[in-house]
Amino acid sequence: MPSQPNKPDLDWSQVKETVMMLNLAVSRIEKAMKDGDDSVTTLADLFTSIMGNVGIIGRAADKLADNHEKETIKSNFNQVSKKMNEAIVAFQFYDLLTQRLAHISHSLADLADLVADPGRLYNPYEWFGLQDMIKSKYTMDVDRAMFEAVINGATVEEALKLAPNVPDEPDEDNVELFD
Repeated sequence: MPSQPNKPDLDWSQVKETVMMLNLAVSRIEKAMKDGDDSVTTLADLFTSIMGNVGIIGRAADKLADNHEKETIKSNFNQVSKKMNEAIVAFQFYDLLTQRLAHISHSLADLADLVADPGRLYNPYEWFGLQDMIKSKYTMDVDRAMFEAVINGATVEEALKLAPNVPDEPDEDNVELFD
């Protein structure tokens, strides 16, 4: 049984407690991502199928003689197509979120490994190496700017002010779900 906060045994340490809490954070992030991925995969498959059906409707409407019904069908087709594209862009935001969470999860696991290893814990080069590895994984300018700000002593609140009020937007003209 692990030490209790009110009765620590001789094996108790802040480092071991920190590692346990980091591992807890990693496991919770991984579980949340898995749960979200299952739902989003189902939704993405449904949207792909619906987009195929909407395309068929649009092509069939193009073959109709010009009349009020055709215009009604085409108008609704255009609205549904626009909304479906907006939904796909929302999936891109979700994908970006999961990529960021995966990077955070891996970074926390790497931090836990460093903290758990007494041979690395007090070695500044190990810490610099960890920071360089974490920084190298960032693909967005805002993430790199926030990293630099925190490394240079900014508070969380100050670093968050560097981020725009809206997330970096995927290019709507290049709608693509990422792997």
